[in-house]
Amino acid sequence: MKRNAWTIIFLSGLIFLIPALTFAQTYPTKPISILVGFAPGGTMDVSTRVLAGKAEKSVGQPFIITNNGGGGGSVALGIVAKEKADGYSLAGCTSTGLIRIPQFRTVPYRLEDFVPLMHFGAPQTGVVVRSDSPFKTFRELVEYGRKNPGKVTYSSTGVGSPMHLAMEYVGKQEGIQWTHVPYPGSAPALTALLGGHVTAQSGSTEWIPQIKAGAVRLLGTHGEKRMKLFPDVPTFRELGYDFINETVFMVAAPKGTPLAIVKKLEEAFHKAMNDPEFIQTMEKMEIEITYRNSEDTKKYLEEAYARLGKMITELKIPKEPAKK
Repeated sequence: MKRNAWTIIFLSGLIFLIPALTFAQTYPTKPISILVGFAPGGTMDVSTRVLAGKAEKSVGQPFIITNNGGGGGSVALGIVAKEKADGYSLAGCTSTGLIRIPQFRTVPYRLEDFVPLMHFGAPQTGVVVRSDSPFKTFRELVEYGRKNPGKVTYSSTGVGSPMHLAMEYVGKQEGIQWTHVPYPGSAPALTALLGGHVTAQSGSTEWIPQIKAGAVRLLGTHGEKRMKLFPDVPTFRELGYDFINETVFMVAAPKGTPLAIVKKLEEAFHKAMNDPEFIQTMEKMEIEITYRNSEDTKKYLEEAYARLGKMITELKIPKEPAKK
């Protein structure tokens, strides 16, 4: 009798499991949406589009890329977190939106609400000013900011972004009161600088063409090493600030996405990273090609979340007040 009961339970479980397995095996049967959390034309947007375009060959369906910038990527993540966990709604995001933003303000999701598929790159970031700016070095900008409270303004991709944290780190260290002006992406943040609306931009490599054109000047970078294109520009660490931008570019899915689908997408994106056009695009934008699979990316994010939380507390960087 007991054996019959267990048999019935086992068969009942199979009845519910078979549709899920069949779904995963036939996936995908329609286009897959990727919502990029930054404005069009930025490094996150461009790199995701090229990667997805190459991954289509392995997946067998097109990727439809749309953008919803704002909040350092948190707006798009809030949307994707509520989508069905069926592999058809993905987020093109940076680790910032998952491990930094939630520690600065209330957002409609948690790190646990996502399954990271993989990460494919690490962006270079730094501080630039217009070429007609009186500041030739980052030290000159710091000295002016210290002597003129509130007069220095800088743009970034949003509160909690690594570019924001970098400037606030320096501000705390140097006792500077400068004003942060957030934008929905690095491209519009650069546009604000070029238009003279801010003193400086703390952003990613959208400014490379503008540097080559002589429109802006790079004062310092946030990486562990100096940029290959600009070997004469010091890193923040070389300037005396113990700060490194350890952001990664990644693709994530809502929690509950079947493991078979996660693996299929993970493998497709990983294979696409070997495409010559993708490699050339990343090199052109000075984005380091890096990779962790789904499981390792999850571990990385969890460890980084704890590490950043400690730094934010030690620096006493204030959180945004809750909106009424």
